[in-house]
Amino acid sequence: DEEKPEGAENEAVEQVAFADRILLNKTDLVPEAELPAIEERLRKLNPSATIFRCEKGQVDPKDLIGISSFDLRKTLDMDPE
Repeated sequence: DEEKPEGAENEAVEQVAFADRILLNKTDLVPEAELPAIEERLRKLNPSATIFRCEKGQVDPKDLIGISSFDLRKTLDMDPE
């Protein structure tokens, strides 16, 4: 939760907010009991994104490719600039 100077964007927050899919990587390095709190925090930033838990970036490509999820209207509703 790093504080940014006024006018500066928090790029990590922006990436999560606009994501269609979120890869929660290195889950093997975090105690299982802590993962739900991390996912809840991500869902507060973006309730519609699907979260995939993964280790070493391993995720089924069919969950990421050809999903036709981009929606310009949704993006503009979130950030009209």
